[in-house]
Amino acid sequence: MVKTSGTPQSLERLNILVGGPQSEWPDDLVRGAVSGPWIGVDRGAIRLLQLGITPLIALGDFDSSTDEEFGRVRKAVSDLRQVGSAKDETDTQMGVSVAMTEFDAHEIVVYGATGGRLDHLLANVFLPLEPRYRAVVNRLTYVDRQNTMRFYVPGTYQLQRELDKRYLAFVTFGPVRQLTLPDERYHLDHADITRPVSFASNEFVGDTASFSFTSGIVGVIQSRDLKDNRAERYDLNA
Repeated sequence: MVKTSGTPQSLERLNILVGGPQSEWPDDLVRGAVSGPWIGVDRGAIRLLQLGITPLIALGDFDSSTDEEFGRVRKAVSDLRQVGSAKDETDTQMGVSVAMTEFDAHEIVVYGATGGRLDHLLANVFLPLEPRYRAVVNRLTYVDRQNTMRFYVPGTYQLQRELDKRYLAFVTFGPVRQLTLPDERYHLDHADITRPVSFASNEFVGDTASFSFTSGIVGVIQSRDLKDNRAERYDLNA
């Protein structure tokens, strides 16, 4: 486990890049145009440097890196934390743990968490269920080229539609009480859900949508199809 200390540094947004396939990166990351500071985890640190971005922190075992790649990280990143390969956290867990304990970030945005191995994907999706991450559930976002996924604790929320996204999904992570979708294309009215369910392929009716629930954890995904490997822009008024 990565050990951290000190007073958290306040940030509006903190990005984390882990080692998922580059083919799943959104266009703004491919261009190196994502704003805000970064944590690079293992190959994520190397890929950030290749984009011309120097992360605040680089961490990982770096076992799969060449001597040249690791040397570049060691030279460029002032805060390098090398951990043993027999670690008890996934790369994403390490990054989120550091983000949570050392940075008081309003939003923690993780790239590279999807695609590739299914065990890694499931570990990342289930991460918000761990009690130690409860404090950052509402601040955690996963982004790839087709999806934006956010996580929510009980409450009432309003979502803003992303212009390039068409679909809206609500995912219950275990029992959820009183889930209400009042103004989406497909509605729910104070539904008690007893098991994990993905209410997939819902849609915004306008530019906003609201939802509420009283217990459990809900993930919300805005997603899009790809046409000829290009993202489509959706006009709901067309």
